[in-house]
Amino acid sequence: MFPLQNSVLILIFVCFLTKLSHCVEFTFELPDNSEDCFYEEIKRNTSAYLEFQVSAGGQLDVDVMLKDPQNRIIYEQKRATFDSHQFTAETTGIYTACFSNKFSSFSHKFVYVDFQVGDEPALPGIDEHATVLTQMETSSQSIHKSLNEILDAQTHHRLREAQGRKRAEELNERVWWYSSLETAAVLLIGIAQIFVLRNFFTDRKPSQAHYGRL
Repeated sequence: MFPLQNSVLILIFVCFLTKLSHCVEFTFELPDNSEDCFYEEIKRNTSAYLEFQVSAGGQLDVDVMLKDPQNRIIYEQKRATFDSHQFTAETTGIYTACFSNKFSSFSHKFVYVDFQVGDEPALPGIDEHATVLTQMETSSQSIHKSLNEILDAQTHHRLREAQGRKRAEELNERVWWYSSLETAAVLLIGIAQIFVLRNFFTDRKPSQAHYGRL
């Protein structure tokens, strides 16, 4: 999976399970008024899964479009925060996933993407025989499935934690600026009051009138 533009990749995790099954997870920065596209070659009748989530930036929204090798739109979302889409490739070729932030003129976004192609292979030795699975093999499958669910849950919790931390930092920055402006205003008002009070209690000398000689 390769980007169309040179984006700032914050986190990238690629796992190749087999020749027919692999997954790509990464988080990238999407600048304002821009669009980034990623490409993935998928064979016919292969299942694929696309998931995204905007973790930080603006209103946490982005436009998403998924196209097949014939440039036909098979999935589209406007100003979405998170969503997922599972599909089966009808033809072999390059599939394109585009993320657009063109509707935003000043805020950049951080987008998490999880693109999985193919079914996850079974545990070694599980499908090598046609007999009924033993209790240990069944338990191994159950544990393997639970571990995958835990990994997905941890990923989503990390994204929510990053999103909350970003909001807290923005709120802290706003409070800091507000407190600074408020402190400066109080100091200016205090200084102005001091000058006004000094003018009230300062003795003014009477003006000397000049009289001409008669």
